This record gives sequence, C-alpha cells and structure tokens, in this order.
Amino acid sequence: MNALASLQQLFTRNLRQSGIFIAFAAIVGLFAILTDGVLLNPGNLTNIILQYSYILILAIGMVIVIIGGHIDLSVGSVVALTGAVSGVLVIRGGQPWWVGVLAAVAVGLAVGAWQGFWVAYVGIPAFIVTLAGMLLFRGMTLQVLDNISLSPFPDSYKTIAGGFLNGFLGGQGYDVFTLVVAAIGVGGYAFSAYRSRRARIAYQQAVESLPLFVLKLVLIGALVMAFAYQLSRSRGLPIVLVILGALILIYTVVTTRTVFGRHVYAIGGNLNAAQLSGVKVKRVNFWIFVNMGFLASIAGVVYSSRSNGAQPAAGNMFELDAIAAGFIGGAAVTGGVGTVVGAMVGGLVMAVMSNGMQLMGVDQSIQQMIKGLVLLLAVAFDVYNKRRASTAPDDRTIKAKTPKAPKAAPADGEPVGATR
Repeated sequence: MNALASLQQLFTRNLRQSGIFIAFAAIVGLFAILTDGVLLNPGNLTNIILQYSYILILAIGMVIVIIGGHIDLSVGSVVALTGAVSGVLVIRGGQPWWVGVLAAVAVGLAVGAWQGFWVAYVGIPAFIVTLAGMLLFRGMTLQVLDNISLSPFPDSYKTIAGGFLNGFLGGQGYDVFTLVVAAIGVGGYAFSAYRSRRARIAYQQAVESLPLFVLKLVLIGALVMAFAYQLSRSRGLPIVLVILGALILIYTVVTTRTVFGRHVYAIGGNLNAAQLSGVKVKRVNFWIFVNMGFLASIAGVVYSSRSNGAQPAAGNMFELDAIAAGFIGGAAVTGGVGTVVGAMVGGLVMAVMSNGMQLMGVDQSIQQMIKGLVLLLAVAFDVYNKRRASTAPDDRTIKAKTPKAPKAAPADGEPVGATR
C-alpha cells in the first residue's frame, strides 16, 4: 500500500513538473505541422530567440517575484527607462557602448531599491507600488527622451542582441562551435540531474526508475542538440542566447542552492512560518525587487539593442508577457511554487504560439484571445492541483483503533485491581 501511495505521489509531482514540457512539445509539433515545417527552419528558430530573449530575461526575475508572493507591473516601464538612459548616453552623448550598459544597470538597480523599500519596509502591497511605478517610470522615460525616439545605436551596441559567435572551429554548412557549446551544456545538465537524483535517494525521497531517468536525459539531450544543429545551420550561436543561458544557470543555482532562494520560497509558501523561523522577511523582499530591477535593466539593454533605438513606448505590455510566462511555467498564484526553468518553458510556449500564428497569418486580435485562454487554463490547472492535494488523504494517516472502555473505579474500601 505504501509503494502504491509513493507511485501515486511521484506521478502527481511529475505531472505538475513535467506537464508544461509535454504541453510545449505538443505545441511545437502542432505549429510545425500547421506551418508546413517553417516553424523549425534554422532561420526562424534564430529569429524566435532574438525576438523573445528580453521577455525570457524578464521572466527569470518575475518568477522569483511570484514565488515570493508578489507581482511586478512596472517592468515594461523599467525596460523603456533603462533603454532610454542608455540611448541618451550612447546615441546623443557619443559615449562607448559599455557606458550605456552600466548606466542602464545602475538605473535598474536604483528602481528596484526604490520599489523594494516601499514594499519591504513601508509595507505597501507590491501590486500598488509597482502600479505606481509603471506610471512613474513611463513618465520619466518621456522626460529623458523629450518625447522623441533616438536611433541608431553604433554597431558595437547592436551586437549585444544581434551578434553571433561562429566560425571558431569551422564546419561545412554548420557551425561546429555552436554544437560543442550545446554538448557541454547537455553534459552539465545530465551531471546536475544525476547528482540531484542521488541526493533524493539519500534522503529516501521518491524518484523515477533508472531507465525512465536515462530516457528523460536522452530525450532532452537529443532535443537540445537538434535545436543547436538548426542554429548552427543559420548564423551560429546568438550572443543574446549566451547571456540568457548564463542567467538561467546562475538563477537556477540561486533559487535552489542558496539561503536567499530558500527564504524566497519560505516567504511565498507561508509568511507567518517564515517569520517565526527567523527569516529576515523585509530584507529578502527588498532584494527580490532589487533583483527584478537589475534583470529589467538587462532586458532594456537587449531590447534597445534589438530595436536599434530608444523609444518612449518601448516595453509596452512586457510585464504581462513575463507574468504569463511564470504562471504558464508552473508558478502558483499564491506564491511558494515555481522554477526558473519552468518560467523559461512558459515563455517559450508564448513565443512559439506567437511566432506560429504570425506565420499562419492569424489576426492579431485572435492571437491575443488565444494567449489569454492559455494563461487562464494554466492558472486553472494550478488551482485544480491545489484543491486535489488539499482533499487527498495523507499517506501517514494511521487507522484509529477502537478505544478500550475505561475500567470502573473501585468501590469505597475495595482494593485497587480487585475483581468484582
């Protein structure tokens, strides 16, 4: 009975964690068929990475905000503001590209500290603070740019989002360097997954069988190498993909292997318990928003580089795409649940859907409706899982034994234990 319960628990957990991967594979397969294979063409795959990289960068920070039980509505405006600051310095001021990048990052950190102060130390809900920030920073963007667009950036700045690493190791019709980098990434992932599995076994936690574990690694490795091969046939390894990959690796370690990451999950899962456990809630909440400001500045630099200019309307509605990526990727609406990898897959789901519908010529209004339905279904799935988990019987429940009737009290003068 215990084995059956363990299998059921393992299946439920795997369904929650792996369901988004299955859905993503199904969506890719569907649009590959509907677009007659154009979706998976080398050039189109490269364009998907270039066009949606800044949304994925925002999604990394947003999922941490959501795990902590908050929301950030200002990231689109922060993207615009940081891109505007960089544009004024590099385009109008003639400064080197790295000066613009550093200035944008400094502004993003200042914005994050500003919002983190009001949320963490003053106690204003993040929804209100970031809603005010959305208006405030959009207005500051208009002031910085004087209500006009600035362009173009120099080639050195445009390389951030439009450059490629290729040709280092040669190759006929494909770039060997791209394949080598992908192979190293697959090897690192396999080693990390193996260590994680051994740790779970050591703590007597349920894990999938060894053949299933190996099959999962083989499938993931094959998909990554196939994707890398398609990129190598186009223009090679995009620089922005290297930036994104480094951020994914760093923040996966931060959320799973550091004290800060564990505290974020604790705060989002049960605020009162976290406070009683000695977690410095105010400090953690402050740094959650500082981190979001930092990643929004990186996204602002990437977006301005990609669009080759700084526009007052840049970043419009980006916050909704980042929030949708987090929820579709498995983050819980109440906080305490979510992963960086899940947010990336959620963002890719939105990216593939948008790109596929564009290739099919679907009207923009229909695209928005479909995205909204997908987001609604993802949150509904999370709510359904929570209800099922709350109503499921606990495996540790012990059947209650029928209590024995208490012995009658001895009569006056009768010795204790005497039989009547």
